[in-house]
Amino acid sequence: MSLDIPPGVVTGDNLVKLMEHARANGYAIPAVNCTSSSTANAVMEAGRANNSPVIIQVSNGGGGFLAGKAVKDPDAAAVGSVALAMHVRSVASYYGIPVVLHSDHCAKKLLPWFDAMLKANEEYFEANGEPLFSSHMLDLSEEPDEENIAICVEYFKRMAPMKIWLEMEIGITGGEEDGVNNEDVDPEKLYTTPEQVFAVYKALSPISPDFSIAAAFGNVHGVYKPGNVVLSPERLVTHQAYAKKQLNSSLDKPIFLVMHGGSGSTQEEIQTAVSAGVVKMNIDTDTQWAYWQGVRDFEAKNKNFLQSQIGNPTGADKPNKKYYDPRKWIREAEMSMATRVAQSIASLGSGGQFKVQDGKGTTQIYKVDSGKMKGMLEVTTGVVIGATLAMLFTKVR
Repeated sequence: MSLDIPPGVVTGDNLVKLMEHARANGYAIPAVNCTSSSTANAVMEAGRANNSPVIIQVSNGGGGFLAGKAVKDPDAAAVGSVALAMHVRSVASYYGIPVVLHSDHCAKKLLPWFDAMLKANEEYFEANGEPLFSSHMLDLSEEPDEENIAICVEYFKRMAPMKIWLEMEIGITGGEEDGVNNEDVDPEKLYTTPEQVFAVYKALSPISPDFSIAAAFGNVHGVYKPGNVVLSPERLVTHQAYAKKQLNSSLDKPIFLVMHGGSGSTQEEIQTAVSAGVVKMNIDTDTQWAYWQGVRDFEAKNKNFLQSQIGNPTGADKPNKKYYDPRKWIREAEMSMATRVAQSIASLGSGGQFKVQDGKGTTQIYKVDSGKMKGMLEVTTGVVIGATLAMLFTKVR
């Protein structure tokens, strides 16, 4: 099966094609948490270098950081998330690969962030016929299963008309990430049962087939010493077999599955998960370290040129600007992060799945009424930043 979709941000039917291609061809797409245009560019650079689709995702904390830590407005995380989406839409097609725009874990307490992003999607869809984001995740795994599923159903009904993909979590991912701490959770909740997974499928499939399930199999956010985390990806095989039997499906893997906590996982664990129908794997901790490692290595190599603006081993009056210029050391961070993303591409088998298409670059930002999204982008202090972003809403061809 060839992957016949255009480069750039993919939504709707093209996103479904991408997910189906991954499932049919036995690979998963790396999904990397990004907190800046720099980290997003590093992910797309890795995808381009390895002929791989990529998923750029933003968390609530990442969105808040993107808006600027000085912004204390309740909608800061949503504003920052939209800003990242706008940046990626501006440049993605120039990398010549498919790019999925996704938002990561949204716990119940973070639903206002989700609501604001959906509002942005609805207004963008009304103007352009496609949503701003490709997909969103709801993580209500801390709630009782019935409440988790019921809330997902209500949101999915709102998302489906725009063909926005929904990722949901059943069972809890351990560890700590982005202010959500599950380090002391009951170990039994780290492992989802086939019945739980199928209950999600039964509830969501009548609305739309465009959803995936993050079923817990001992996953933990972060990196821990060997032996401290016990992953059981073989459980995913059982989930698929159970669903196949219940549905009398011709597909061996009727459910799209997602793997969280990919950092620190062994190749064997990753391969088992992918072979069981995982089409997306999250990576954050390892890519954070890689980004920092690029800066650390640059500083260590050029330490004597980074102690003052003027004066270094080549002369007391020699300038050091070319060393401390942020474009220099941030670029080193990007290259280091891109190298780590490339490792995940190789592990997941997504490399070589999509031939880079050059010469088809176009800024994927469309004309939107400047009055639209005002409620989304106007901070409560009365300072409107929507006008600034609205300048970007005119598509450049």
